[in-house]
Amino acid sequence: MITVLAHKSPDTDATGSPMIWAWYLNEIRKTPARAIIQGTTNTEAAWMVSRWKQDMPEIVTELGEGDQVVICDTNNPAELPSAINDAEILEIIDHHMLVGGLKTRAPINITIRPLACTATIMHDLIGEDMAQAPEWVKGVMLTCILSDTLEFRSPTTTAHDRSVAEKLAGELGLSIPDYASEMFEAKSDVSAFGDEDLLRMDSKEFELDGSKLRISVLETTAPKILLDRKDSLLAAMPGVAAADGVDQVMLFIVDILKEEATLLVPNDRVRQITEASFGASVEGDTVVLPGIMSRKKQIIPALKV
Repeated sequence: MITVLAHKSPDTDATGSPMIWAWYLNEIRKTPARAIIQGTTNTEAAWMVSRWKQDMPEIVTELGEGDQVVICDTNNPAELPSAINDAEILEIIDHHMLVGGLKTRAPINITIRPLACTATIMHDLIGEDMAQAPEWVKGVMLTCILSDTLEFRSPTTTAHDRSVAEKLAGELGLSIPDYASEMFEAKSDVSAFGDEDLLRMDSKEFELDGSKLRISVLETTAPKILLDRKDSLLAAMPGVAAADGVDQVMLFIVDILKEEATLLVPNDRVRQITEASFGASVEGDTVVLPGIMSRKKQIIPALKV
């Protein structure tokens, strides 16, 4: 049995892409496979799974020695189970920068392409066999692409991501604006999550000048709901940092419709990083960063002290 998995703190693409590739392995390659996730998904991913009448992948955080795995939507060992290099890695499908540190037992297929979404890459790799894909596979692909591109607003969007999304929407008989509106409404409903959960929900660790940062991004069409929780989110940051072994937590609340981010600034260290990285003048415990929407393309590459 091949296990298909993506990164920790699973977002929509990290939930949907393992589901897509497990279907492909099972139904097209006739190879037994299962999709897993490494934690609780965000509300948009949960909506996607329900919308297309599928079961949520099982949460699995550890692998056994020799387990056969396909890795998607990451190639970073820090975002994978601790025993990943004891497993047998069969394939990597990703759209992030190459980090290094993974060990394979033999030559494998590695596909890393500069596209906005892993699901776009999978659409291309599946090729003519997409004709056999059920509606739910196409629907999950479409959801992943619209999520990662923020309905084509993100600077990571390529013409090919848009073309694949439009093709899938046409085959499914869906209006992209209407469907994306439903997605983003689901993503914006965070009422069931505690502050610590929100700070970890869509986050990645990054080291800057000897400091370990947790870079958290919450994308929403209703930023006021999150900003109304600003004080409790700021208060939760030191505890999350200590529990996770990082020095600082940086939370970017991305307003999908206004195409801007509000960064919460809990202390002088984050203020210093923010002013150096984004050329912003920080007064108080928040700062608005116009045009900032992508952690991969606009936030992490800009970070400096």
